[in-house]
Amino acid sequence: MHNGFLKVAAILGALAVALGAFGAHALRQKVSDAAVNIFETGVRYQFYHVFALLICGIIYRDYSNKLMIWAGALFITGIILFSGSLYVLTYFKATVKPGYNWIGAITPVGGLAFIAGWVCLFISILRASKS
Repeated sequence: MHNGFLKVAAILGALAVALGAFGAHALRQKVSDAAVNIFETGVRYQFYHVFALLICGIIYRDYSNKLMIWAGALFITGIILFSGSLYVLTYFKATVKPGYNWIGAITPVGGLAFIAGWVCLFISILRASKS
């Protein structure tokens, strides 16, 4: 499973770089500063959790248990829900389509997935160190 986390982290990391470049150059010319800030928050948290996913993949060999798998899966879920919802919200702001602000309600669910992933990572390491 650790190879899967490493592969997904590599893809999501490359995507974060591409999205960051898009946000810094092309997007900034098309949307408000507030929309760019929303987009940049998505990219920033995607990057943070790509590193968390890499950690899960790297240390899985020494801390291989279900909680480590849950941690990695929750980081991926968080990236999709948290960052993804911010990207979609920025898209709707860029296309000036009103009524789609409800998408922002998905973002905290992704944040909870991130938090749960970090807790699972902690408990996984704690349990393995007690054995």
